[in-house]
Amino acid sequence: MKSKITVAIVLLLGIVSFFVYSKLVVTLPNDGADAKPFTFKDTRGHRYTEMFLIGGNAMTKDLKANVYNTWGLNGGATTGDSCPAALLDKVDIKSVKEQYGVLASFKNGPRMWTLDWIEVEMGKELDFGGMKARWVNWLDLKGLSTEPGAADYKNITVGRHTKFGFDKGKQVFILDDPEGNSWAMKSFSQITYPDQKFEELPTLGSRLKLPPGWKFRAPVLEQDLVLTPDKDGIAHITQDNFGNTYDRVGGPYSSYKP
Repeated sequence: MKSKITVAIVLLLGIVSFFVYSKLVVTLPNDGADAKPFTFKDTRGHRYTEMFLIGGNAMTKDLKANVYNTWGLNGGATTGDSCPAALLDKVDIKSVKEQYGVLASFKNGPRMWTLDWIEVEMGKELDFGGMKARWVNWLDLKGLSTEPGAADYKNITVGRHTKFGFDKGKQVFILDDPEGNSWAMKSFSQITYPDQKFEELPTLGSRLKLPPGWKFRAPVLEQDLVLTPDKDGIAHITQDNFGNTYDRVGGPYSSYKP
């Protein structure tokens, strides 16, 4: 009798462990498997949102996100706003998490492009409570804290197949880090600071809390600037403390370093 009870307890513990493990470890689907190329022009100042579906191993913090972008959907092709407030405000991240069975979800928007054009491969289209978005890349979140500001001035790895362009004669917004790397702003955030205005970007440096050795500048381009991932499809991004996002430039990551 005792052996039967022991076996039952072992089986019960195994079942409990399975369900605990299944809630803490999630393998994300390959929603970029059938990605197709899209080109968008005249994107500067236009509004979009990204949705993150986060999976991986919550116990080891080896996390990764599938990223879905609203650009080109929800009427944005004609209005310049692919995440209208009527849709964006209704997105409930808890419901999204449960709908797609992931560890967590995150609403990364609204944002505005500081790019002039985009060439991107977009994959599976998902519905986030009425707001549609397509897969655009994966994001390496390994070791990153979930606390607000955890990504500020950090080097984050992204896998994608894109070209981002800034036109000659346009102003760009650059961070220079202490290691000599430069980062060009690709998107302007209105998440943490909704009152932040696009027109104020040239003087953003006076308002940022830059870490020691970091600098901000806003040059006007003397030639077109094109941002690309490296030969393995890897790009590097960072954010400032306003949540604006920057891509690394120079070397394999752009046509030149402004």
